[in-house]
Amino acid sequence: MTQLHALVVYVPETHIEEVLLAMGDAGAGRIGDYSHCAFTSPGTGRFTPLPGARPFVGEVGIEEQVPETRVECVVEEDLLDGVVQALRAAHPYEEPALMTWAVNGWW
Repeated sequence: MTQLHALVVYVPETHIEEVLLAMGDAGAGRIGDYSHCAFTSPGTGRFTPLPGARPFVGEVGIEEQVPETRVECVVEEDLLDGVVQALRAAHPYEEPALMTWAVNGWW
C-alpha cells in the first residue's frame, strides 16, 4: 500500500459540501472499499486581510471571524497533489488554510 498522508483544511460553512465533494472525487478519503471518508468539526476561523489581499469575506485591515468546518481525511501519497489542486479550485478563499503530513497506516 502507498504511503498515507493526513490532510486538514478549514472551510467556510457555506462551501463545505462543494469542497468535500471535490476532494473526494480527486481521491481523498479512500479507505478500503469506501470513498469520500472524512471527519468534520465546526469552529471559528479568524483572520485579518493585509494590504494586497482580495478577501472572500471581510475587508482589508479589519479582523474577521467566520463559521468554518475543519475537515480531516487521509490521502494516498500519489493522489495528494491532485487532491490539493481540487481543494484549492473548490475553496472560496484565495489562501486556504491547510496542512498535510505523512502518517503510519493501520495495515
